[in-house]
Amino acid sequence: MEKGITKASDGIQGMSWNVVGQTYVPKLLSHDAFVWHATLPAETFVPPHIHPTQDEWIFVLEGGLEVEFLGDVHKAGPGDTVRMPMGEAHGIFNRSGAEAKVVFGVAPARKLFDLFILLDGVSDPEELVRLSAAHEVDFLPPPPPPAAEA
Repeated sequence: MEKGITKASDGIQGMSWNVVGQTYVPKLLSHDAFVWHATLPAETFVPPHIHPTQDEWIFVLEGGLEVEFLGDVHKAGPGDTVRMPMGEAHGIFNRSGAEAKVVFGVAPARKLFDLFILLDGVSDPEELVRLSAAHEVDFLPPPPPPAAEA
């Protein structure tokens, strides 16, 4: 990690990414941790996934999020910290009707920074899942459709 300050309006080396319709701005990167600011528009989400090699957290600055741990829903608002231990499946949803601003972090950094570089602007779900799996983020398959009544 380089010493110094990452200004509020800047990302590391001027970087910013569009990942699943959300804006991610990297703020800190070292071997041990990766931290980024995120703007999550209303009604956007990150589908359920697992980080098998990283702990993850979110500090909510503005707005609200719902985090689902295999159906167990937790609501977080300004000032709250969401803890997502490695190996725990979780999905992140902004169902608040308003934009949310948060700070994400993972430890150790592993391959997530490199993944976000590759995911910038990717809109094909299959490509997103493929790239993520190659960078230690495993998306869960979507739930099966409801059974049709006979």
